[in-house]
Amino acid sequence: MARKPIASILPGTAGNLRFLADRLRAGHLVGVPTETVYGLAADALNARACRKIFVAKGRPASDPLIVHIAELADLAKIAVPNQPALTLAKAFWPGPLTLVLPRTGIVPALVSAGLPSVAVRMPAHPLFRRLLKLTGRPLAAPSANPFGYISPTTAAHVHASLGARIGHILDGGPARIGLESTIVDLRDPSRPRLIRPGAISRAELSRVLGRPVLLPERVLARPGARIAPGLFKRHYSPRTSLTLHRRFSASLIARGKSDEAWLFIAKPAGPLAKNIFWLDARGDLRGVGRRLFARLRALDVAGYRRIHVESATGDGAADAINDRLRRAAAR
Repeated sequence: MARKPIASILPGTAGNLRFLADRLRAGHLVGVPTETVYGLAADALNARACRKIFVAKGRPASDPLIVHIAELADLAKIAVPNQPALTLAKAFWPGPLTLVLPRTGIVPALVSAGLPSVAVRMPAHPLFRRLLKLTGRPLAAPSANPFGYISPTTAAHVHASLGARIGHILDGGPARIGLESTIVDLRDPSRPRLIRPGAISRAELSRVLGRPVLLPERVLARPGARIAPGLFKRHYSPRTSLTLHRRFSASLIARGKSDEAWLFIAKPAGPLAKNIFWLDARGDLRGVGRRLFARLRALDVAGYRRIHVESATGDGAADAINDRLRRAAAR
């Protein structure tokens, strides 16, 4: 028999923030809002607390956690920064950018999949920033969902997926961006490399650094271990089979069955069947990214046999959207 959700969803009042900060310092887990997706937070310097994240999510130890900090001055406590890292941090923090750097000795090996590196971010969500400051500790916070499933973008998503495994969720409203952070590998400052695309594009990173940011490499840091989260071939996946298409055609949809859902980037013209959906009326990619995971979750529980999704076109935001869709559709 499935366990019923027990987690409480708390608004971001001053009293609730103090209460949740106390819970985090005591080694408990808290669902937290960020501008990207909701996270499952624990004291990043407490290995026992962080181990609870892996258990609650069913997350393999080979998938590291992102450490969230409140101020730029906190970076040197967690990692060994270099000039390119500081340049990007000053340009994009607080915001949806994660930097992979050599870690310091205070970061438990569990947080970094046993590797000598650490992924660090300064989030922009005002409630999460206040919670970080009240806690007075860096917080490890991967997405607050069962491992491999669609990322949560509301407190209700966290409650539905992990409500039986955690005690409290901080409600910060729907995520403003809706896709996980951009990740850049800066362990070698002379060779910055994009690890995961996000709201901050490779072109923006290259412009700020004044040098090209290299494309992702499908190479593990050591057998079985990733240097950053979100790199598994299959990830962000609904339980319903998902097929990714470069483009939809009228003939393709005509051959489809009523128990299949069709998810367009922009709203199609003309009368629409009940199994036709879209992500943004005008196809604006910021709106697409913001709604993608919520729409996939809704379709996943709607009883369809298969979900068909159209790829995004363009660069920047399209790269991030298509990265999530390719992983969601992977077999």
